[in-house]
Amino acid sequence: MPRRILQGTVVSDKGDKTVQVLVVRRVKHPLYKKFIKRTKRYAAHDADNNAKIGDWVRIRECAPHSKTKRWEIIAEGEIAG
Repeated sequence: MPRRILQGTVVSDKGDKTVQVLVVRRVKHPLYKKFIKRTKRYAAHDADNNAKIGDWVRIRECAPHSKTKRWEIIAEGEIAG
């Protein structure tokens, strides 16, 4: 199964080995045909606790780490593999 990769901004790093990532996407309204913003927060695994608030990160799907954590932060070198 291919793993989805999303980009977003870290909005919270209070958890141990966990960060909250805010992902913003633009979608076209079905009736009015205008582009509107949709946001969603994802809990992502950060094994080394490197990410800080305001960092721009990439996250990818993974096996569940906990009840709400199904994403992990990836380094730039890991994207191709």
